[in-house]
Amino acid sequence: MALTAPRTLSRTSKTRRTGRRHPLVATLMALPLAVLLLVVFDGWETVTTQASSVGLMLGR
Repeated sequence: MALTAPRTLSRTSKTRRTGRRHPLVATLMALPLAVLLLVVFDGWETVTTQASSVGLMLGR
């Protein structure tokens, strides 16, 4: 049992980086997947249709 203590101690002594990711980095990570989904599922037409509907609803 005395031999396992140093290994346990070395595992807990590792530091993990805590904190939040910068919003720009998160955006750059998600943007390629968003573009891929728009292209694969023909999202451009859906986005323009929704934008047009919202514009008409607002009276523009």
